[in-house]
Amino acid sequence: MVNILFIGALFAIMYIVMIRPQQKQIKAHRELISGLKKGDEVITQGGMIGRIQVVSEREITLEVANGVRIRVLKTSVAGRYVVGPEAPAAKTEDKKEEK
Repeated sequence: MVNILFIGALFAIMYIVMIRPQQKQIKAHRELISGLKKGDEVITQGGMIGRIQVVSEREITLEVANGVRIRVLKTSVAGRYVVGPEAPAAKTEDKKEEK
């Protein structure tokens, strides 16, 4: 009886730690893919950053540079590319030299 409880506890822990977060991640990725539209900036799993020009059922066309367009599968989109404020420059404090 103790062995059955132990196995059940192990399965519950694995579900909470591994399976459930992965299911949430997959659901979020599906929502991202279904919400893609023209003009969005995205980053692919390969690291390509581009603006969506055409959205079809399985593919999107990205403009990665002026006049340079590539076709990629929707499933290869890793996420939206949000250009945030640049990181503040490193502060340099003037150190007074001791005499």
